Amino acid sequence: MHICNACRYCEGFCAVFPAMERRFDFADGDLKYLANLCHDCRECYYSCQYSPPHEFQLNLPKVFAGLRQETYQDYAWPMFMVDLFKDSGRALLISAVIIPVVFVVATLLLLGPAAMLTAYTDAEGSFYRVVSHNMMVWGFGLVSIFVIVAMGIGWRRFRRDITPEENRRNAGQDWKQALQDSLQLRYLGGAGKGCAYPDEQASNLRRRYHHLTFYGFLLCFAATTVAAIYHYMFGWRAPYEFLSTPVLLGFTGGICLLIGPLGLLHLKLVRDPEPAEPLQTMMDVSFLVLLFMTSLTGLLLLFLRETAAMGIILVVHLGLVMGLFLTMPYGKFVHGLYRFGSLMRYAQEGRES
Repeated sequence: MHICNACRYCEGFCAVFPAMERRFDFADGDLKYLANLCHDCRECYYSCQYSPPHEFQLNLPKVFAGLRQETYQDYAWPMFMVDLFKDSGRALLISAVIIPVVFVVATLLLLGPAAMLTAYTDAEGSFYRVVSHNMMVWGFGLVSIFVIVAMGIGWRRFRRDITPEENRRNAGQDWKQALQDSLQLRYLGGAGKGCAYPDEQASNLRRRYHHLTFYGFLLCFAATTVAAIYHYMFGWRAPYEFLSTPVLLGFTGGICLLIGPLGLLHLKLVRDPEPAEPLQTMMDVSFLVLLFMTSLTGLLLLFLRETAAMGIILVVHLGLVMGLFLTMPYGKFVHGLYRFGSLMRYAQEGRES
């Protein structure tokens, strides 16, 4: 940071360098703030006169990626869950394989193979013939509460370390700017022509795939919310017709969650490995694979919901969703919270400077 502060060549690339230039010393909280403000556009790496093979070996994207991973672990709660999911390969094995298998075995033991592999019509409430509505609500409701509490504690700890108390109390006006920057993925645009990703040539591919992933997730969340309104306010039970609002929202979101993660995975495969941090890469890949598998099984469930394959697909899909939920506070998903907190801090500093 002191080398960059003396050079300042990269100050027009993103928010990191103006934020850095407001500091002469860098405490632990400052470094984690800057690391989570970084969107890994890599412009600084390719433009830096001190990057390899220079003797300084300056590689900010790699260093910041490692710091972001430390952030996810340092602020996570409870700690035994951090240890469980610290290894990204193990986390993917648990969430994408073990939990779905447990769901399938448990359902087979409760219902028997015949009931699980029977074709039900929509009129018979096909989903609920395999897994009851109450079981879904209570199971995922309790896990959701745990996830919200865990991420809330992590957010509070992170905000405490990067933002002075007086600024945390007066943060209302910084939310709007941070939200706008987040929804637009402003700093994935690099210096204006896109990221230097997957290589030195500027490209907006990563930004577009990230948009598809982000908004696909929001559309799926909206579909679940609308379905809940249908069920509890109007008494309309699933499965719903294909042209109904929750199905159209879910279908569109599901397609986005196939294209977005697949595109991001491809970019990671062909990108320049030098600015990448291997452990962070494993975490990213695990999250993208889990998103893709969750979306794929959800779409298969939509088209095969009146066939004998519905039961097994439903249970596998629910297992994947449960795995996704449980890993949210301990992996790539939580970066959105910390990046939003850093953007709030940046907005506040810009307003006061």
